[in-house]
Amino acid sequence: MSNTIEKIKCLIIGSGPAGYTAAIYAARANMNPVLYQGMQPGGQLTTTNEVENFPGYVDGVTGPEMMIQLQEQAKRFGADIRDGWATKVDFSGDIHKVWINDSIELHCETVIISTGASAKYLGLPSEQHYLNMGGGVSACAVCDGFFYRNQEVVIVGAGDSACEEAHYLSKLCKKVTMLVRSEKFRASKIMEERVRKTENIEILMNHDTVEVEGDGNVVHAIKALNKTTGETIVIPATGFFVAIGHKPNTDIFKDYITLDETGYIVNTPGTSNTNVAGVFVAGDAADHVYRQAITAAGTGCMAALDAERYLASKE
Repeated sequence: MSNTIEKIKCLIIGSGPAGYTAAIYAARANMNPVLYQGMQPGGQLTTTNEVENFPGYVDGVTGPEMMIQLQEQAKRFGADIRDGWATKVDFSGDIHKVWINDSIELHCETVIISTGASAKYLGLPSEQHYLNMGGGVSACAVCDGFFYRNQEVVIVGAGDSACEEAHYLSKLCKKVTMLVRSEKFRASKIMEERVRKTENIEILMNHDTVEVEGDGNVVHAIKALNKTTGETIVIPATGFFVAIGHKPNTDIFKDYITLDETGYIVNTPGTSNTNVAGVFVAGDAADHVYRQAITAAGTGCMAALDAERYLASKE
């Protein structure tokens, strides 16, 4: 442990659209923000090949390029962008203590948590290969469904989110095959009925994904196992969507910050306030509904403004 303690007016934990937007607003408000980028600088968007639904990018932009631009914009206003990630916090007193990489101790007047959430994947080597290639594997139908217009895709999942995404894809794609790993849905009855009534959605119950097949660059088909008969089938598809949930990156805050049953930070409705005064949340660490770059950026703005007002009230 370092004996040196750094005092910070506004600490932002995590990057992505939420963190960088918070940094832009905080810097413009002369709050001298320090942002630690986390284990995945730029957040989930760095794994997104094309972003076409963020206002202002007429021709679209790659996820990594967009994050670089947001980072540079924050730097232009004086935000201090650093490598590293928070490994421990102590929010028990008026001064919020945060440790970076188990070695740097920070004492902060305000903290904005923008650690995001990580999509859950099946963990198949072929799935991870095409995910990293940007060639047909996605965990966000709303983000990437447009690229598969009039094509055939496969989605795996059994909950409300999976049903919502399958229904969304059905309006864009020629055919959607839904793989449900058990004998029943986990979704609400109304969501299950919606996908069952959609003509171009084929539901295969009790099926496991075995492999994502392709030419090494793009996906061509999904191999699945019928667990009832033992038969292996190959489903032609150019896209494979995984909708088995997200895990919010909030474990280090659980002793101090109120979380819901799945680990998302609970904020006061209409604000970015958490249960700890001076600690705010932005982006997917609290949002399990929308999970879009534009909504994350909006809450980043809210968190910076709320932090500014908090500091003003302390003067």
